[in-house]
Amino acid sequence: MKILKLTLYRVPLTSHVPYVMADGKACETVDTYILSIESDAGLTGWGEVCPIPHYLPAYAGGVPAAVADLAPVLLGADPVGPEALMARCHAHLQGHPYAKSLVDIALWDLTAKVAGLPLYRLLGGRQMAAAPLYHSITCIAPEEMARIAREAHAQGIRQFQAKLGADDDWQADVARLRAVREAIGPGPLLYGDWNCGATSLTGIRVGRAVADCDVMLEQPCESIEACAKVRHATGLPMKLDESVHDQESLLTAHRLDAMDVACVKLSKFGGVSAARAARDLCLHFKVAMVLEDTWGSDITTAALTHLAITIAPRYLLNVADLSGYVHPHVAPDGPRREAAQLKPAERPGLGVTPDPDVLGNPVATYGP
Repeated sequence: MKILKLTLYRVPLTSHVPYVMADGKACETVDTYILSIESDAGLTGWGEVCPIPHYLPAYAGGVPAAVADLAPVLLGADPVGPEALMARCHAHLQGHPYAKSLVDIALWDLTAKVAGLPLYRLLGGRQMAAAPLYHSITCIAPEEMARIAREAHAQGIRQFQAKLGADDDWQADVARLRAVREAIGPGPLLYGDWNCGATSLTGIRVGRAVADCDVMLEQPCESIEACAKVRHATGLPMKLDESVHDQESLLTAHRLDAMDVACVKLSKFGGVSAARAARDLCLHFKVAMVLEDTWGSDITTAALTHLAITIAPRYLLNVADLSGYVHPHVAPDGPRREAAQLKPAERPGLGVTPDPDVLGNPVATYGP
């Protein structure tokens, strides 16, 4: 089997509500890129990546350039066995994991279709029927965040991420966490996320002020070392996100005792292949994981859900229903939340079929 054709699409995704994070980072309308990889056997694999501006070392405009650069490596190659072909891609284009992640996802989709199996069966097999969801709450006034939390709680959500730091006011962040905790009551998981937007001092002050509220802190500072300082000074559990992006950073976080939960984002690590390796390292450390991505729609959501259900329940904290935060839906048969959970399709591959009308005209095509 050989790769016959690559087709790249760009689809603007709009958040149902404005999504605000620390340091003025926001998601309203962002471009997601979708890649189809067609084989000479008539099977097609689909991948997706959606970088958020000003968030991670990822540039949406770099995706078309990377695909163009990788096209000569991919065309005519055997797509079955993604890691072997991705090794060639890494040798040809060093770095830029986000821009290669949609290639990797599409290769896994195609490989699973060749096998006639849902993707999770190639990644280790199902360990849970469905993955639990969390709800991310934009950083706005405390009373509005509490309202959003109550609505999500009424829909069955029991894990909540409260965004912090949008106004650089540590006392307002304390009020946000207290308001959300009061809204959802004792029991549900609550964590406050600065997305690297705080100093260690701010993280420590907020953490100590809400220590009675049963909260977890997420990535207050940019470096693993600073996050470790906050964790040790507050005694609160710590979720690391932006600062863990490869095996070396996971090893550092483990060595510094800075990580109770690791956020494994597909595009941050470089696709399903690298995320699977991160999964295995976290399992070795007995560290819980969140499986998600920066942003995206149904293809990304399907890929992360397939990987998530291969993890034993005690080590999977939650997944993100990315396609539930945005419109339009890229694939009408993509995963949809049921009872605050997501589960992948049992169809071969990712189990999603993108809508040609939503994809529109391609931005680039390579091959005949």
